[in-house]
Amino acid sequence: MSTSVRPEPVRPVPPEPVRWALLHQHWADVVFLHWKVDPDVVAPLLPPGTTPDLHDGGTWVGLIHFRMQRLGFGPLPGIPWLGSFAETNIRLYSVDTEGRRGVVFRSLDAERFLPVLAARGVAALPYNWAPSRVDGRVAEGEEISYRTVRRFPGPRGAFSRTRVRTGAAIAEPDPLSHFLTARWALHTRRPLGTVRWPNDHPRWDLHTAELLDLEQDVAAAAGVPGIDRAPDSVLSSPGLPVRFGPWHRLRRSAPGA
Repeated sequence: MSTSVRPEPVRPVPPEPVRWALLHQHWADVVFLHWKVDPDVVAPLLPPGTTPDLHDGGTWVGLIHFRMQRLGFGPLPGIPWLGSFAETNIRLYSVDTEGRRGVVFRSLDAERFLPVLAARGVAALPYNWAPSRVDGRVAEGEEISYRTVRRFPGPRGAFSRTRVRTGAAIAEPDPLSHFLTARWALHTRRPLGTVRWPNDHPRWDLHTAELLDLEQDVAAAAGVPGIDRAPDSVLSSPGLPVRFGPWHRLRRSAPGA
């Protein structure tokens, strides 16, 4: 699978800053679990104008947990309670017709009901209401666990239970670690076509992590098959601040294609 243009380089820092932040937030206690899969398996799950992004001959499926903290809009301060919640998402890796790399969310489970409704209606993202529990934190030598059970809109009862122990900080992340974490946009389908929604944030402070326990069926519920084995990559991070700029529609094809 390939696009008609060469994908942009993988960069650990954003290629361009977000000039005006539509949203700002902080992601804390982040756990990254990833599986390498055949690109043909996930290609039909991506929005029009995007194809699977490849590393080492395959593409990747991510199960990501984190604490969203103080989600805010534009120049306004973060919302204290409603804007802070646990989130679990299933994501794929994409390249668009302009060669821009991004992520595609197949599902996002969050424990606050009103943000779920807002994100589904305004941002056209597949958020679900899923009461969650988080114990511990991401810090060297410590454990953290995430547990979620989906309630709305479904499939009701889809769940994930993950527990990891954080290891040492990674002084120089390898190319795969950058590929999986340094993503500067998301792609999503909207009524008028696929859009790219850019973001920026500081360079990740990545740590090794040991997977202690994993049970989940959220990947299958998101239409992603074959994630029934140990992940190929496990990473964690204490977190960082993130800003999202305005989205724009993709061109139907690359210039000269």
